[in-house]
Amino acid sequence: MIYRIAAPSDWLQARQNGSFASSDLEAEGFIHASELHQVLRSANKYYRGKTGLLLLEIDEARLDADVIREDLTGSGVCFPHSYVPIPLQAIVRFFDFVEEPGGGFLLPAELDT
Repeated sequence: MIYRIAAPSDWLQARQNGSFASSDLEAEGFIHASELHQVLRSANKYYRGKTGLLLLEIDEARLDADVIREDLTGSGVCFPHSYVPIPLQAIVRFFDFVEEPGGGFLLPAELDT
């Protein structure tokens, strides 16, 4: 499984179009995603102060193309990227993803291992 933090507008559009394609696909050529252990790092770095977020759980086996794991920043850490829209049938679960009142995010209880 891979995970994508999604804005409410992107999720609404995905439900209308049948596939998820956030603005990063158009701007950068791929959809950013995370492994489960990377979700909180990404959330706390890029999504602080944003509301209405969802965390999408994506089954790679249901995708139309392979996910590419890449280190595009030279940090030594690879993140999963999808170079095509993600079909809704690949999104097996989604969760409300809310920043805690004191700041920072926690994984949904169903994912916290």
